[in-house]
Amino acid sequence: QVQLVESGGGLVQAGDSLRLSCAVSGRTTIRYAGLAWFRQAPGQEREFLAHLRWSDSGTYTADTVKGRFTVSKDNAKNMLHLQMNALKPEDTAVYYCAADMNPSYVNSNYERAVEYDYWGQGTQVTVSS
Repeated sequence: QVQLVESGGGLVQAGDSLRLSCAVSGRTTIRYAGLAWFRQAPGQEREFLAHLRWSDSGTYTADTVKGRFTVSKDNAKNMLHLQMNALKPEDTAVYYCAADMNPSYVNSNYERAVEYDYWGQGTQVTVSS
């Protein structure tokens, strides 16, 4: 079992920055897992943002946010982060952290929400214009 708890969301203005955090805990090691950030706006499907391979910190970022969002980890604290810069009103959504215990990098499977085994409860990000 893996528990994921997101934090760091809030209300910001367009152009501001936010850093989201995901605390990872549980009995199961995440040494070979892939962790990711997704978001979901009202009435829309869950959208992939970024994935980090825990073993070597390799990252994959969606083209839609590349250059503005950066995923990283803190090994010592078992934390996953998402640095979001130059935020836009269309970034408003609930942001989720997810863990795939057996990640596949074939055909960009890491972008598919169904591939993930564990999810956090989400943190709301609202960007005003």
